[in-house]
Amino acid sequence: MKIIEALKKTKDLARKTDDLKKLVKDHCAISTLESEKYPNQTTKVSEWVQAYGDILKEILRLRVAIQKTNLETKVVIELNGKQVEKSIAEWIHRRRDLATMERGIWDVQTDRGINEGMVKGPTGDLIDMKIKRFYDPGKSDVMKDVLSSEPSIIDSRLEVVNAVTDLIE
Repeated sequence: MKIIEALKKTKDLARKTDDLKKLVKDHCAISTLESEKYPNQTTKVSEWVQAYGDILKEILRLRVAIQKTNLETKVVIELNGKQVEKSIAEWIHRRRDLATMERGIWDVQTDRGINEGMVKGPTGDLIDMKIKRFYDPGKSDVMKDVLSSEPSIIDSRLEVVNAVTDLIE
């Protein structure tokens, strides 16, 4: 089974648990004025509860297999002209929030609204004010661009990886 198949199967199984829960809720008790909708309704409700538990076990098995696969499968993605290798799990975390967080540190490296030019100094004399930067604006621009595009690059690569990688059980 491929990763994508396992992901879709867990989603389908979760939908089935919703259906079973509704059946149990709707048929677990009746008033004395109603009649049973199923022959031996007690057994039927018990079977639904058992099926629900069995589905949860299968979802757990698939989720753990997906996690194991994500941790053990290495994927190479080209970023900024470099081949970077990480596990699927690491790429997922980069995609989820870490690339955006990293971009944030580059976003705050600015001139802070300081304008260069002639200004009055403390004694009233005109002074040519310059900006003294403690960062490289060129590198900052490159990193912002690279980190902005990283999530979509990861998405594209992982779509293919999820479709072709066998689940490790």
